[in-house]
Amino acid sequence: MTSELTLTESGPATGRPVLVLHGGGGPATVTPIAEHFSTTAHTLLPTHPGWNGTPRSDRFTTVADLAAAYLHLLRDRHLSDVLVIGSSLGGWIAAELATADTEGLISGIALLNSAGIEVDGEPIRDFFSLDARGVAEYAFHDSERFYIDPATLPAERLAVMQANMAALRVFSGGPAMSDPALRPRLAAVTVPTLAVWGESDRIVTPAYGKEYAASFANARFEVVAEAGHLPHLEQPSRTFALLDAFAAETGRN
Repeated sequence: MTSELTLTESGPATGRPVLVLHGGGGPATVTPIAEHFSTTAHTLLPTHPGWNGTPRSDRFTTVADLAAAYLHLLRDRHLSDVLVIGSSLGGWIAAELATADTEGLISGIALLNSAGIEVDGEPIRDFFSLDARGVAEYAFHDSERFYIDPATLPAERLAVMQANMAALRVFSGGPAMSDPALRPRLAAVTVPTLAVWGESDRIVTPAYGKEYAASFANARFEVVAEAGHLPHLEQPSRTFALLDAFAAETGRN
C-alpha cells in the first residue's frame, strides 16, 4: 500500500518526524508548513492519491483508506514520536489516523481548519457549489489577495485543479465533507491535540472548530485573527508560533 504513495521528504533524517497532510487544494497549500519544519524535523509531505496527476487505485476511496495508508507508512519506516499536521481534509485524515494508532506512534496532532465531523447548527459549506470568487470570499479573510481568476490560468493548471476537486469529492463523500461515525470515536484519542482556526473561515467556522477540539480527550483550541481557512498562508508567523510551541510541548525526545 505504501508503494502507491507519492511522498516528498526533507530535513534531517534524525529529526522528529512531522507528517504534513494537505487538503483539497493539493500539497502546494501546505508546502510552507513542510518547509518551516524541515529546518529541524524529518518532514514528510505526501500527495494524496488522485491529486496533482498521481494515480489513485480502487483501494483508495475513503478518508479511512488514506489514514490506513499513512499509518502503514509510519510503521514501515519505524517512525515514532510523530507530529501530524493536517489542513482541511488533511486534518480529517489526521483525526482518523489518530483513532487508528494503537501503537502510540503519534505524539501530537495539529488540525488546521479541519473538516470531517458533524456539528449541529454548524454545517460545512458546500465547497463544490462555489465558483472561484465564492471560494475566495468564503475561505479567506483577504479575499482579494487570494482570488485567482480562472480565465487567467493555463489549461493545464485548470485541468489539474478540476482533477483535484474530483478526487476531493471521492474522498469527502461530496458536499457533506464529514463522517458521522468519526466524532464519537475522537473521545478515545488521548494524544495531545491542537486545533488552530482562522477566525474568518466560512467553510468550517470557528464555532465548528471549537466543537471539533472539544470532541478530543486532550485538546485545546486556538483562533488566528485576520485569517480564514488556510491560516498558515494568511498569517504564517502567528500560525507557526502556535505550531512551534505545540511541537515543543509534545516531543518525547
